[in-house]
Formats: sequence, C-alpha cells, structure tokens
Amino acid sequence: MKLRTFAAACAAMMSVSFAAGAALADDPITAKLQNPVAEKTKFIAGGAVFVCEGDTCLAAAPSSRTFAASTCKEVAKNAGAVASFGGARRQLEGAKLEQCNTAALAAQQVANR
Repeated sequence: MKLRTFAAACAAMMSVSFAAGAALADDPITAKLQNPVAEKTKFIAGGAVFVCEGDTCLAAAPSSRTFAASTCKEVAKNAGAVASFGGARRQLEGAKLEQCNTAALAAQQVANR
C-alpha cells in the first residue's frame, strides 16, 4: 500500500514539473528594435514565428529554444539591431545582446554593397 502511495505521489510531482516547464516555454518572447521596421515582417527563428511591426517583434508561441542568443541574432539579421530581447522572466543582457547585434551590422554591410 505504501509503495502505491509513493508511486502516485512521484507521478503527480513529475506531471507538475512537466506542466511548469511547458508554461515557461509558452511565455512570449519580445524583441524591441532600435529602429522600427518599414513594414510588417514575419520570419522563423529559434523554432518560433516572429511577427515584427513598428519597433517590436513578438513570438507569441515560442518553443523551449526560442530564448537564445542565436535566436536574437536571427531577429537582428531579419529586422535590424535589437535594443532588448526576452520574456517576462528573463532578458538577454550585456555581451550577449552585443553579440546579437553583430548580425544586424553584418546584414547592413551586405545591404550597403
């Protein structure tokens, strides 16, 4: 009897852990751009669809890999330099945000040729 109770408790804890992980993955990811985009833009980065309008790009249904410096680089490459990147729980900061914007600089240099 004790073994069944223990097994049920473990199963309940695991399901709560998985649900919490899924909830974190569902937190929208927003990229604030340094300059607004000229027109509405859509692209896929980090396993999510980003929609950019004005100075904001939003991934309303991100995957567990959307919050990453590599995703920020894709946003910068497609929409321009990023002022901030992240969700309600965490943001890219400092050196990672600078690395992100190297993609925007490279894309701008190619466009100017």
